[in-house]
Amino acid sequence: VTSIEVALIATLVSMTLGTLLAFALVRHKFRGSGTGNVLVFVPMATPEIVLGASLLTIFVQGFSNVGLRLGFWTIVMAHIMFAISFVVVTVKARLQSLDPRLEEAAQDLYAGPGSTFWKITFPLVLPGIVGAALLAFSLSFDDFIITNFVSGNETTFPKFVYISYLRGIPAQANVIGFSMFVIALALVIGGQLVGNARKK
Repeated sequence: VTSIEVALIATLVSMTLGTLLAFALVRHKFRGSGTGNVLVFVPMATPEIVLGASLLTIFVQGFSNVGLRLGFWTIVMAHIMFAISFVVVTVKARLQSLDPRLEEAAQDLYAGPGSTFWKITFPLVLPGIVGAALLAFSLSFDDFIITNFVSGNETTFPKFVYISYLRGIPAQANVIGFSMFVIALALVIGGQLVGNARKK
C-alpha cells in the first residue's frame, strides 16, 4: 500500500511538472534553456547509490531544521526528483515529432491559442504523457536503492522483498510481482490494440 501511494503521488506530480517543463523546453526559447536540457539528464545519468546518498545528506542536514524526518514524504520527494527526468524526455520526444502544420491549420481556421491547444496539441501529446506516467509509476514502485537511503523506518514493497530475502522469499512477493507483470503486459497490449483501432 505504501509503495502504491508513493508511486501515485510521485507520478501525478512528476507528470504535471515534467509535462510543463517539456513544453517550455520545446516550444519556447529562453535564457538557460540549454542548461535546463542538460540538467534534465543528470538524475538519469547519475548512479542511484550516489543519488540516494546525496539526497540523504540533503534531507538530514538541510531539512532537519524545518522538522522533516526520513519517512513517507522524503520517499515521495526523492521519487518525484528522478521521475521528472523520464517524463520530460518522453513528452519532449512526442512534442518534437508533432507536425506543426496541424496547429497552423487550426489557427488558419480561426481557432484561438486555447482551442488549438485543447483540440489539437493536447490530444496528440496525450499518448506521450500517458506513457511517461506509466514509466514514472513503474520506476517509483520498483525503486529500492534510493528508497533505502531516504525511507527511514518506512517500508515499501522492494524493501519488504529485500528484507524477506534473508529469511526466504515469501509467497506474497511472488504474487505481487507476477501481478505487476500481468498488469504491465495488459496495458502494453491494450495500448497496441487501441492504437491499431485508431489507425483503422
